[in-house]
Parts: sequence; C-alpha cells; structure tokens
Amino acid sequence: MAVEVSRSAPFAVGIPFASDWTVCNGGTKIQGMKNAVPKNDKKRRMQLTDDVAKLEAEMEKKQREELEQLKLTSKQSKIESVAVNISNLVLENQLPRISKAQKRRDKKAALEKERKERIAEAEIEDLSGARHVESEKLAEILAARQLEIKQIPSDGHCMYRAIEDQLKEQECPLTVAALRSQTAEYMQSHVEEFLPFLTNPKTGDMYTSEEFGKYCDDIINTAAWGGQLELRALSHILQTPIEIIQADSPPIVVGEEYPQKSLILVYMRHAYGLGEHYNSVTWLVNRATENCS
Repeated sequence: MAVEVSRSAPFAVGIPFASDWTVCNGGTKIQGMKNAVPKNDKKRRMQLTDDVAKLEAEMEKKQREELEQLKLTSKQSKIESVAVNISNLVLENQLPRISKAQKRRDKKAALEKERKERIAEAEIEDLSGARHVESEKLAEILAARQLEIKQIPSDGHCMYRAIEDQLKEQECPLTVAALRSQTAEYMQSHVEEFLPFLTNPKTGDMYTSEEFGKYCDDIINTAAWGGQLELRALSHILQTPIEIIQADSPPIVVGEEYPQKSLILVYMRHAYGLGEHYNSVTWLVNRATENCS
C-alpha cells in the first residue's frame, strides 16, 4: 500500500517535515519485513500483509497528526504576528497629549477666528438700508469740511487704529499696542474717573476693583473694542482733543480743554452690524499736516 505525502501546505522552503522522516524510516522497515519472509511461505506472507497494512495505517495517522500540528503552529504564529503589528500601529497613531495651556491657547484662537468670520460675513451682507443712509449722511458732513472716510479694518482694534492713523498724519508714530498699553495704565492710575461709569451687565452693579482690573487687562491683552472711556483716557495721554463725527448727532469733542489740533474719527453705528465701528478721515484735497507737539 503506497503512502502519499501532501506538499501543498504553505510551509517555508528548506524546513524538513517530521513526517518525511517517518515515511522514509517506515518504508525501510516494511521493506526489511518483506525481505525477511520467504516467498514460498504463504502463511507468513499472509501475516506479513496484515502487519504491513497496520504499520502503514499507523504511519498515515502519525503523518496526519504531524501535519495538523504544523498547520496549527503556523496559524498561531501568524495570529501573534498580526497582533504585534496592530499593537505597534495603535502606538504609532496615538496623538500626543495636549497640555492645558495649549488647550487654552487653541480655544482662544478658535474664538478669535469665529469672531473674525462673523465680522467678515457681516461685511459682505447687503446692508443697503441703514448702512447706506448713514454712509450718505457722513459723506455729506465730511465733504463740507473737505474730508472723506478712510477705512479702518473691523478687527476689534478699530478705534485705536483710527487714532494711530491720525497721529501718523501729525508725524507722531504710536502703535496700536502702545496706545492700548498707555490707555490701560492711565485708567488704572485714575480709577475714580472711570470706575463709576462701568457696570456689570449681569447684575447692574458698579464694577468691583477686581472687575475693573480685568477690564484694564483686556484692553492690553485682547481685541476688546474701545469706546468713550478709552477716548477720554487717550485725550489726556496725548493732551489732544479727539473729535468724533456721527451721522445723526452733532460731533462730540473729547479733551476740548487741550489747545492742540484735534484728531478726527468717524463713528458708525451700522457699518458692520456687529456694534460700533470707528474709521479715520483724510483730506479731499492736499493740505499740509501739522506736527504734533
């Protein structure tokens, strides 16, 4: 009875099968058994046939067991290899831990981006109603004084940028950052002049010292919009009057006690739909500017 050995299993080339040895050794043994029995001894030849059949059956069984064990070992090795690869992939793809400080910075940046996006959306909206009427009135008022609006970006720094622009015309270079810093310092050193005019929007109570301190910190460190209190502080700092031209009201002059030439701003209620906005002005015709003292 011939013994067939399957070679179809996906094992590595060059690795000997344990069953190869079994087949070879078993075949030698069978051949030896056949040679030991004379051909004319029928009784012993019949017994030999039975013995050979049993031996071949044992060999086939042992061979199948060895092949199954090899397949199981190979499968387990593949599973372990996949598990290791998955584990390494998970470790490689893990995001680095983000610090609390970075999270605060990211949140602040996201809020600032959102605010700028709202401003940009408002700028492209069709505000031909109130905005158009206000712009027409302001153009008429300014033209009577040989002036026109000089657009300032609506980024939260508009009032300070308008002051900065006016100071450049008088050859007094002060940056927005410097104007904000000096404004906050002046207000903190003259609390009694400003604190009574600031109230908590939730409670209606006058600001506490802590709230006032935060208000001043925001002037320096954020894009908080400036208003009449900050204009008052700036007029004292620069010792210069600041005139605010409006569409529906007479101009307001802050710091009129100072004899210097006024800085001129344009206040617009409907420019962007997100609250007040300040622009600067420029001359319709060429005129020599005066140096600030």
